[in-house]
Amino acid sequence: MSAVTEVSVPDLGDFADVPVIEIHVAAGDVVSAEDPLITLESDKATMDIPSPAAGTVGELRVKVGDLVSRGSPILLLDTESALTEPPPLTDQQEPPAKAAADPLAVAREPARRSAEAALAIGTGTPATAAGTPGPGTPVTAVEAGPPADFDGVHAGPGVRRLARELGIDLTALTGTGPKGRITKDDVIAVVRGPAVAPAAATPAQGGIPEIPVQDFSKFGPVEIRPLSRIQRLSGPALHRSWLNVPHVTHNDEADITDLDAYRRELDAVAKAEGYRVTLLAFLMKASISALREFPRFNSSLTPEKDALIYKSYYHLGVAVDTPEGLVVPVIRDVDRKGIREISQELGTVSAKARDGKLDMADLQGACFTISSLGGIGGTAFTPIVNAPEVAILGVVRARTAPVWDGTTFIPRLMLPISLSYDHRVIDGALAARFARYLCQLLEDIRGLVL
Repeated sequence: MSAVTEVSVPDLGDFADVPVIEIHVAAGDVVSAEDPLITLESDKATMDIPSPAAGTVGELRVKVGDLVSRGSPILLLDTESALTEPPPLTDQQEPPAKAAADPLAVAREPARRSAEAALAIGTGTPATAAGTPGPGTPVTAVEAGPPADFDGVHAGPGVRRLARELGIDLTALTGTGPKGRITKDDVIAVVRGPAVAPAAATPAQGGIPEIPVQDFSKFGPVEIRPLSRIQRLSGPALHRSWLNVPHVTHNDEADITDLDAYRRELDAVAKAEGYRVTLLAFLMKASISALREFPRFNSSLTPEKDALIYKSYYHLGVAVDTPEGLVVPVIRDVDRKGIREISQELGTVSAKARDGKLDMADLQGACFTISSLGGIGGTAFTPIVNAPEVAILGVVRARTAPVWDGTTFIPRLMLPISLSYDHRVIDGALAARFARYLCQLLEDIRGLVL
């Protein structure tokens, strides 16, 4: 007798209306407990929804592109008709190997059969991958020993398990799924060996041609180092924003001579209390005043691109440089905090970012982002808008420059700013007014509410 249950989306924390980007099963498929059913994509990461039990997949209740939340139905699962896992094939049960001219093909054959079995029944026979999978993509075989957990690899639990069974090192693979996600097909492609390279680069999605593949080892020694987890997640997001948002960058500069003198006074006191007061805290306060004066900068386009969503809250993203790459934690309700409180929170959040201890909630909800390179240098740059935000502020190192006061040149501390914006929402004149208003606040600290 069948026991059909409805599998729904579990508690996702603070997420709602999360899009489905992959469906890993079809009606009639047999799954084991914890096998991935679908993959969801949040603002900053992707997540697999696993099967709660073994069984046979019935009717699917979602499709790619659907928005789901906690409790949304995924599929029907017949838990009584689950098939027992067949025993591994023995040497006697395997068909005799066929002669092959290519020794690599012979070496790959056991792993290839295991991979195909894994795709058919959701599991596989442990095997050792042999040979080199393709030019420029060395893959390390995993010999007997504790199973690899592939920490930081952008792949679901089913793909990880398959890789362990086949002896494939996921850290050496480049995923072809959304946001560089490694799929089962990527793992199987390694086992089957390299395909014949196309004569020319084929257009990617959206008609953008791919960069032709090159074997750099022909020109000299090379070494492949996998991207960090942060880079694998942020890279596709930045690429998506750059392709979808018509960027324009407006440059200006502010005389922060008086502000910096006051900042140094506050910082001297803060050091004794265990925190620092940096220019970033003043930039955040000035940005809030500018967002209130020009509310279009505190908006986002609707999905239909025919209206604006104006926000009545003021959460700021702050780009933080970490050993693993750039992350953007969010400081909430900046409009309700003073310079001292903001400075203390910046210190705490920056330390969490560098230690890799940020939660998903720490990275969500920003209205406007500030990227400061002041501690490094530069004269100007073009920060990429962190869509669905519509603008981002970039600042570089302040410099002392001669400024004409009507009578003579005097040395003043000048801060260059770079404001990138979505030209669909903000035009050049509005961007120039926003930047000038921001600079005027920084030039006269009496305009800031501390």
